[in-house]
Amino acid sequence: MKHIQIDRKRRLRDEPGTGHNRFHPDLPPIVTIEEGEEVVLDTRDGVDGQLGPSTTETNIASMEAGAVHPLTGPVFVKGAQPGDVLEVEFLDIVPQPHAFTAIVPGLGFLRDVFTTPFLVHWQIRDGWATSPRLRGVRIPGAPFMGVSGVAPSHAQLRAWTAREQALIDRGGLVFPPDVAGAVPSRGPAATEGLRTLPPRENGGNFDAKQLTKGSKLLLPVAVEGGLFSTGDGHFAQGDGEVCVTAVEMGATVAVRFRVLKAAAGARAMRAPRFSHAGYFAPPEWAAPRGFIAAMGMPIRDDGVNEGENLTLACRNALLNMIDPSRRSCRRPSSPADVEWGVTPRRCVRRPPPARRSYSDARRVANGAVHPTMAPWARTMSRVARLNSGK
Repeated sequence: MKHIQIDRKRRLRDEPGTGHNRFHPDLPPIVTIEEGEEVVLDTRDGVDGQLGPSTTETNIASMEAGAVHPLTGPVFVKGAQPGDVLEVEFLDIVPQPHAFTAIVPGLGFLRDVFTTPFLVHWQIRDGWATSPRLRGVRIPGAPFMGVSGVAPSHAQLRAWTAREQALIDRGGLVFPPDVAGAVPSRGPAATEGLRTLPPRENGGNFDAKQLTKGSKLLLPVAVEGGLFSTGDGHFAQGDGEVCVTAVEMGATVAVRFRVLKAAAGARAMRAPRFSHAGYFAPPEWAAPRGFIAAMGMPIRDDGVNEGENLTLACRNALLNMIDPSRRSCRRPSSPADVEWGVTPRRCVRRPPPARRSYSDARRVANGAVHPTMAPWARTMSRVARLNSGK
């Protein structure tokens, strides 16, 4: 079995032969495989190791933003041609022992509300994430890869760059091509390569938490061989990333490919699709029993109803869930009597009963809206149970 290995003590810029952080059709493949062949990919965390176990909030401001989302690949799949669909089956996703969650000022769905940095380091063991900073909280694991994609064609590169520049001109949030932090650091991939965010028809940072072990991702092929890459592993996540991070981890992922000939047009695929033959996580976590949920309506603070404005509905659901008078962490006097939940900012104290579960309410995932979204934006997701062992 072929294996792309990395040195986890080194950043991608120090091992450019293991991957990239820009999408471009001219990137050379690192490995070539046959259809149906398995390949193992070691991956770095989403910020390329810049928030390691010894870091604090003070390190967030000095992060190199252009280095975000190091990807392992590309993988050239023999037989894949433009117009085909590449089926990527995730056979296994093995977490590294350290992970983090952070609030980065200026980023996130509620960036105007949460303006100060915050950082939690997690220890991953026996399928759970725990942190001394959030005592009494355990997060059950459902590992998946936050970024996966194939290379765009030259025509797509030009068209998508133009439409994203138009969005920037309208005041939208987009990360445009930028040589700063780029890997490769020179050539067309550095100067005109597409960033992983926003996600596009070829893939990218869609953070779909259902892409766990056993899932299958369908990507329209635009260049010979597909040129598949992946990275940005997550140990767990709610229904998106309100604060732009989940439980972020490095990982080792095993994948297998199938080429669906001429299927992009036949299936009218306009963007990636994915599936899972079973539960994407154990049923008690995939569809939690005993939960707290919050609703949001598309109503502005001045009382105007904006109808089908789902972004506003999601925002109001999140604000409805977060108690503004209790946004700071306070340690409970008795962990058995007080439940704590992870919110997009910190901890929120919840009254008994102690075995009630908590919803972290993250629905909007980097601009990639999932089909389960409802107009009232009911938000219920990742559960953190208090010392229950369940």
